[in-house]
Amino acid sequence: MTFPDLKIVCGHIGYPLTDEMISVAWKHKNVYIDTSAYLPLYYPKSLIQYMNSYGKEKVLFGTNFPQLSWKVCMNLIDQLKLSKSSKENFLFKNAEKVFNLTKNQNLQSKL
Repeated sequence: MTFPDLKIVCGHIGYPLTDEMISVAWKHKNVYIDTSAYLPLYYPKSLIQYMNSYGKEKVLFGTNFPQLSWKVCMNLIDQLKLSKSSKENFLFKNAEKVFNLTKNQNLQSKL
């Protein structure tokens, strides 16, 4: 609250307090969640629900490379059954917004 322009990206899905992390990200406009250190296969159901609904602009894809490879994680993303817009937000649009990045047309064309 003291630093309203500060963007905070909280790692590792906030585990073991995922539901609390979702609540904090939902409440504060500049707080985000990343999925590093977890294979998509093990994302909590509450996080997937959040990503597919009111939190689709609040979660960023991460692998924690080299612990988890990008290729393995990407191969499991479709099993999450995210909507197209949620998937795009998760994989690149949210990071573009949070980190003020330019669009990566190559990645977008592969989705």
